[in-house]
Amino acid sequence: MKAIGIAGSFRENSNTEFYLKKALETLENRKIKTELISLRGKTIKPCTGCYDCVNLHRCTIEEDDFEGIFDKMKDADGIIIGSPVYFSSVVPQLMSLLDRAGFVALWSGKFFARKVGGPITVARRAGHNLAFSQLLLWFFINGMIVPGSTYWNVGVAGARGARNAKEDEEGINTVIQFAENMAWLMEKICRGSFDG
Repeated sequence: MKAIGIAGSFRENSNTEFYLKKALETLENRKIKTELISLRGKTIKPCTGCYDCVNLHRCTIEEDDFEGIFDKMKDADGIIIGSPVYFSSVVPQLMSLLDRAGFVALWSGKFFARKVGGPITVARRAGHNLAFSQLLLWFFINGMIVPGSTYWNVGVAGARGARNAKEDEEGINTVIQFAENMAWLMEKICRGSFDG
């Protein structure tokens, strides 16, 4: 089993990466292989609505970093997507990736279906829930299974650009519990057993 975490922040040592790393560490402790994928330093062009993917079953936009990340998304059993929240929504570079990945998956047999995953959103004070909902819609339309936690997977950090996620004890515990539930579910699905 393998899970990936995709960090939508362009900042080095970002708060978003901090929470994703906590989730991935929890999965690793349960013997699930993980990989953190940062969009920092990468270019993901937006979807152009060309609909080439309907017939070709792939995205035809070229000369960016989409294909390598997309291949890892297809191969993973679990996907966690983390986004900073600046103006009550998912950051554009991450939505470009998700729009294109979702479009190709929709017209290619919905191969994200029954993968396990969920979102993590990070903001200074507010806007988490709108971005969190935006990401949940992506998981749901792709037929993915999203386990819950003790609260929504939101982190509070970054006032005036601070990198202080480590001070958000409740957010850390929420993300860890989400990852524990994700690991449990992935193990059950791979074994084909839902007893106890």
